[in-house]
Amino acid sequence: MDDKTNKPGKQGDPLHGITLKVMLEKLQQEYGFEGLGWRIKVKCFIENPSMSSSLKFLRRTPWARKKVEELYLSTFCKK
Repeated sequence: MDDKTNKPGKQGDPLHGITLKVMLEKLQQEYGFEGLGWRIKVKCFIENPSMSSSLKFLRRTPWARKKVEELYLSTFCKK
């Protein structure tokens, strides 16, 4: 545990140790690609979505990855 924040992970980062693949798998299970496309307006979730194509896009597109991280946090890391 981080002494200052009392949260697990490096510097209190709740995403520490969680890969993009794990985040996307959990979000896809929770919302499906249709729900992801509704919440995050990116083509990889809307047109012919697949885990592989979504991961490729998100790894190359920092602003979209940030949106996925924010959705993951708001869905699974509520206080």
